[in-house]
Amino acid sequence: MDVSYLLKCYEMGSRDFAGVDLRGADLSGATLIDINLEGANLTGANLSRAFLTKANLNGVFLNWANLSFAKLSESCLVDSDLTKANLNGAFLVKADLAKAKLSAANLSNANLRNANLQRANLCGTTLQSVNLRNAHLKGANLNWANLKGARLSGAVLQGAFLNGVNLAGAFLNGVDLRGVDLSGVNLSEAKLSGADLQEANLSTANFTEAKLRGVNLIGADLSGANLNRAYLGRAELDWSNLSRADLSQADLSDASVLGVKIEGAEFSGVTLPEMTRRYLCLVASGHTAWSQKQTQETLNCEKS
Repeated sequence: MDVSYLLKCYEMGSRDFAGVDLRGADLSGATLIDINLEGANLTGANLSRAFLTKANLNGVFLNWANLSFAKLSESCLVDSDLTKANLNGAFLVKADLAKAKLSAANLSNANLRNANLQRANLCGTTLQSVNLRNAHLKGANLNWANLKGARLSGAVLQGAFLNGVNLAGAFLNGVDLRGVDLSGVNLSEAKLSGADLQEANLSTANFTEAKLRGVNLIGADLSGANLNRAYLGRAELDWSNLSRADLSQADLSDASVLGVKIEGAEFSGVTLPEMTRRYLCLVASGHTAWSQKQTQETLNCEKS
């Protein structure tokens, strides 16, 4: 369909353009509020800064399309194909992207607050500084996605695939991550205060300078994790596995450590109450992989 004809029809009140072929069309800045483009082909189209609020884009082909700074709040993009699309700065508040294909797409700085991304494919997607507050990501594929600096407070992440995801500097305060597999994931400088990571697999994860105040890590596997300079004030670490973890210069003020495993863990320069240090000295064993010292030595157990 010719772009000028579509815009003319829209201006005259038409809204139903389901299944149209608009490959490579230039609709940048167009106002297409409440339009029905279900099943349309918009591969490679330019929709930058277009107004598509409450649009029906279910099943639409938007591969390689330019949707940068487009207004898509409350739009329906269920099962749409946005592979390698540019959605930088797009406004997608309350949009429905269930089962959408977004692999290798650019969603940097996009606003997806309260959006539905259940079972969406976000594998390898760029989500830097994205707003995903209260978004639904249940069952979403976030493998290898870049979520550096992303805001995820209140997001639902149960069943999400997070292998190799980058969460450095991400905001995850209060997020429910019980039993999640974040082994080897970069969470350096992430904000996780009040988050629930009970029984999560966090082995070899990077928590350098992360904020973990009051976090629930009961029964979590933190073996080999890097917690250098992390803040763990009032954290619940009961029955967690910190074997071979690096806690050098970490702050464990008022942290609960009952039944914790610390074989080969590093505690050089750690901040913790004297009673906690004395307790850890009773269960400490092994040599650290970080400073090659005995764990008891890094805890200054000779002072006990």
